[in-house]
Amino acid sequence: MTPVITTRGLAKDYDGGVHALRDIDVEIAAGEFVAVTGPSGCGKSTLLNLLGGLDRPTRGEIELAGQRVDGYSETRWALVRRREIGFVFQFFNLIANLSVADNVELPGLLAGLSSREARARRQELLESLGIAEHADAAPGHLSGGQQQRVAIARALINRPSVLLADEPTGNLDSASARDVMALLRAAHDERGQTIVLVTHDARVAARADRVLAMRDGAVAHETRLDARGDMSATVSRLMELEA
Repeated sequence: MTPVITTRGLAKDYDGGVHALRDIDVEIAAGEFVAVTGPSGCGKSTLLNLLGGLDRPTRGEIELAGQRVDGYSETRWALVRRREIGFVFQFFNLIANLSVADNVELPGLLAGLSSREARARRQELLESLGIAEHADAAPGHLSGGQQQRVAIARALINRPSVLLADEPTGNLDSASARDVMALLRAAHDERGQTIVLVTHDARVAARADRVLAMRDGAVAHETRLDARGDMSATVSRLMELEA
């Protein structure tokens, strides 16, 4: 089976001789849940931005479902992001002057869904995420955990092949963080959603199938997790890898 994401020799340099990423070779299978961990500045968010076309590599290749995409123009990347890649960010990035419903529907309309289909998908997602009663509210009237649920619904409305999540629990209290991770895990388990999630929190990473631990722009360790294993033991194991 062709991996949904493949990178070969992926590197990103910045002015001043800063090597943010160093020759990253990664394969991510369809339906896999991968967490990318490591200390601040290790390159994990840079990797996610390259995978989503939000930044360009200095060297190397990126393939999405067997199609090389690292040389795409910004216009072509925009089409890929609308149809194939969903994003969830730490600070939600919702449009403040649109309702919850409109925030979720907008990417679907931009991708070419009819108004009827966008509304149907939005309703299904908001109901499954437990926030349908807030459809007419402004995002600013919701809690952080509720806003992140809206962001997840928005990311999933086009049924993307890949969901990229950059510290999705980093701005939430512990209870809301657990809820958001449960929702992402459910999207993976029930819908077969491929997820690549960046986090500095071993407890969050422990919900993934596989963990890539980064250090100094490179993948230092890789470990596959057993979803049936003891959670506290898994967290301790991941913390040891990062030490």
